[in-house]
Amino acid sequence: MAAAWADLAALGSTALLWTTDDAALADATAELVRELEAVDRACSRFRDDSELVQLNHAEGEPFAAGPYLFEAVQVALRAAAATGGLVDPTIGRGLRLAGYDRTFTIIGRRDQGTVRFAPAAGWRLVEVDEDCRSIRIPSGVELDLGATAKALAADRTALAAAEKTGAGILVSLGGDIAIAGPAPNGGWPVRIADDHRASLDGLGPVVSLESGGLATSSVTVRRWHVGEDELHHILDPRTGRPAQSCWQTVSVAAASCVDANTASTAAVLLGEAAPVWLAERRLPARLVGVTGDVVCVGGWPADAGIAA
Repeated sequence: MAAAWADLAALGSTALLWTTDDAALADATAELVRELEAVDRACSRFRDDSELVQLNHAEGEPFAAGPYLFEAVQVALRAAAATGGLVDPTIGRGLRLAGYDRTFTIIGRRDQGTVRFAPAAGWRLVEVDEDCRSIRIPSGVELDLGATAKALAADRTALAAAEKTGAGILVSLGGDIAIAGPAPNGGWPVRIADDHRASLDGLGPVVSLESGGLATSSVTVRRWHVGEDELHHILDPRTGRPAQSCWQTVSVAAASCVDANTASTAAVLLGEAAPVWLAERRLPARLVGVTGDVVCVGGWPADAGIAA
């Protein structure tokens, strides 16, 4: 198997691509680079020329969206509906007020300022016109697509690269994993870690994947200080405050990376109700509590924890 790193700052993360065929690596990497550039232009909150920033500044007027942003907003709204609003794209203003107003590389070094909190405006306020391919949000509402856009880009990249090359493809965007094409014998080995920057041969359980996607949501990595307040990036849309969860890390496997990321984020917010919620949806998941206890549901292989 061949692998390529793409150290690009799309959506504040780096990317890794593997292929089962060395000869396919160049074409697959080209698809990865193309996708990262497209998603960043459409969905980044941190570049003034992105479509998302323009939409957030549209002052309540319908915004003629390009095809990528339009799809990304639709995906975000489906995630909100599937989770009862726990994964809500209208949390953008809340993230900005909490200090997540620039790339994490920058805010991770911040130690001064004032933190404020604002709940999500509510995903049902987002109006999507499929005939005109336009999006309208009320004035003052700000969208953030971080919970789904990166996962969508992983799904799109894996599928495009597999179709282009005929090889098996695994794409990891900041730890959000998507798979397409024929898997290697025994599946793709994936090590579970809180931080996507962890060494590939580091500590952590390993699972094998043959299709679909896998995502890990954690409150231990993307943290920053504003004055004396320590914050993390998973905000509860009901309060705008960082989630106070009994789980520090949740990993979920699903039919797509978008589905996996949606479920892992929702599980962190659901707290004690998460194992039942995941099991009811037949989603294999591994949940690590703040005390280090591990719960596995939905057929996820148990490691050093309790199989539920």
